[in-house]
Amino acid sequence: MLTVKKTKRRRRHQRIRGKIVGTADRPRLFVFKSNNHIYATIIDDASGSTLASASDKSVKNKVSGNNTQTSKLVGEEIAKVAIKAGYSSVVFDRGGYKYHGKVKALAESARSAGLKF
Repeated sequence: MLTVKKTKRRRRHQRIRGKIVGTADRPRLFVFKSNNHIYATIIDDASGSTLASASDKSVKNKVSGNNTQTSKLVGEEIAKVAIKAGYSSVVFDRGGYKYHGKVKALAESARSAGLKF
């Protein structure tokens, strides 16, 4: 059974996804947070395939106890992986989360690492 908080986030995400579409030229950068981890995935919605992904599990030199710093590292990692795969411009999908804290840190560090959105 879903809690009210999760239901509201899913509704916000559906509303956002109605407006945002990732293409082959400009894929979608999707952010997901769990209680313990943060994930960033680059998706081509036209073909339904995952092009690149990064999470705090895959990041080296993870800062323990500081989730915002870890999110910055994930943002840098996803930017590196995306640029290496040939994608320099993406559409940002915050996944129904508010644009602050971990999500904002991830987005800003991805931008500073060279990803355009």
